Amino acid sequence: MAEAKQTTAVAVDDGRYDRDTDNSATDYEESEKSGKSWKSYVWDTWELPKEQRWLLFKVDAFVLTFASIGYFLKNIDQTNVNNAFLSGMKEELNMYGNELVTSTSIWTVGYVVGQIPSNLLLTRVSPRWVIPSLEVGWGIATICTSAVHSYKALYALRFLVGLFESGFYPGIHYMLGSWYTPREIGKRAMIFWLAGSIGNMFSGFLQAAAYTNLNGVHGHAGWRWLFIIDGIITLPLAVAGYFFFPNLPQDGVKTWWTTQREHEISVERMNAIGRAGKEKWTKAKLKSILLSWHTYFLPMIYVLWNNAYPQPAMGYWLKSFNADPPPVPGTSYSVAQINNLPLPSTAIFIVMALFWGWLSDGPMKGLRWPFIYAGAIIAMAFNIALLKMPLYGNNRDRTLVYWFANIGNGAGPLILSWINEICSADTEKRALLVAAANDFAYVVQAVAPNFVWKTTDFPRAAKGYTWSTVLNALLIVWTAVVQLLLAWDRKRQAKAREVISEDSEANSQEESHDDGKTSEYPAEKKTDLS
Repeated sequence: MAEAKQTTAVAVDDGRYDRDTDNSATDYEESEKSGKSWKSYVWDTWELPKEQRWLLFKVDAFVLTFASIGYFLKNIDQTNVNNAFLSGMKEELNMYGNELVTSTSIWTVGYVVGQIPSNLLLTRVSPRWVIPSLEVGWGIATICTSAVHSYKALYALRFLVGLFESGFYPGIHYMLGSWYTPREIGKRAMIFWLAGSIGNMFSGFLQAAAYTNLNGVHGHAGWRWLFIIDGIITLPLAVAGYFFFPNLPQDGVKTWWTTQREHEISVERMNAIGRAGKEKWTKAKLKSILLSWHTYFLPMIYVLWNNAYPQPAMGYWLKSFNADPPPVPGTSYSVAQINNLPLPSTAIFIVMALFWGWLSDGPMKGLRWPFIYAGAIIAMAFNIALLKMPLYGNNRDRTLVYWFANIGNGAGPLILSWINEICSADTEKRALLVAAANDFAYVVQAVAPNFVWKTTDFPRAAKGYTWSTVLNALLIVWTAVVQLLLAWDRKRQAKAREVISEDSEANSQEESHDDGKTSEYPAEKKTDLS
């Protein structure tokens, strides 16, 4: 006899917006354990029923792993032009003016232009085809960069690299919001984001290795080999994506590595938390998006957070000791020390960001906004400390402040997770606003540092730290406004439900009264299908 089909029952509170998320989204009736084991505090899938646990292991393997490696490679391909410039490209392409800055600006144009259209494409075409195709595009453009013989050709290829890379980051966040519940998405969004930071660090090491070992091989300069290697390691992952990257759960098309039951569970999980599937674009939908306060307020949270992130200043501070005359006679730092001493700040930041992701999903039960407030307050405290401390005289204390200064800047992935959750009822709006948040943040980021984070202002960078402090204060205010608007939505929805309930009860009583008058038989008991 066939085994009875198990169901995944998820209780969902109608008052969805009184938190970041539905608090009960992972409170499954089928839980195999009465309490959490220690393993579930390390990784949440261990607390799920067996069928869901195996499904989530697969999704982590094929979505999270693919996304993290892809973002690691994207950031290498994004920043390699700076390393190549310092390793011979400047001389070969006669880039003695502002050509490097121009190439970066052209990359930014492609990146800004492509994000929103790419994310909206995911609501019409399966991510299994879109995301890997983006990787193929920037991988080929990166390899072609190795063959340029003029900076004008470099400009064209950098635009293409930016255009193809543009859809990856917001697209993956949209995918995370399409597969994971609020009790799972925060830590995974954080892991994905941090993979990019590691990619930025690794790019310099890769260029050094390419220049040392391949410079002149087959007649190619070391900087050209950097682009070849970067492209070659990108393409295999892209090809693998065509086979392993999934469809959206609610597309109606089962991904091949899920069983039929696992596919059903993935749909049930999203339905249980109110995560809507695709709908047709209509005038009514477009109007509802344009008239929604979500469209104008939610992306700004991410824009403020992103641009409040301070520029790294510790390297400039260390290098300033080598000035002539020296500010502190007898104290100087080598090139290796200038490059290596700031590294603990990255390690501390990674640990803290991961902790925030685990804390948000776990003990905080999916809340996002506390980390926005806490992060902004911590960041302002360190900004003020760096503004008030003397540049020289207590090197140990200032070094410690630099190392810990970024621990308040880890809320970004949680903000995008929050947008995913708030916009659950409309997948097209969700895709649009996740992309718009990153897009607008990048527009401001491309302009503002030229005025507030000028190289000539380092290491003091008073304008920059003041700018960061002001934006963090605005972030607190803006987040509070969003919470008030969400509370207003809850109140309005509660009143609407109350009116519907009263009307339904009145109609039911009226029908019962009419039935009693016209029938000699008792009214038939109605089946409750709600």
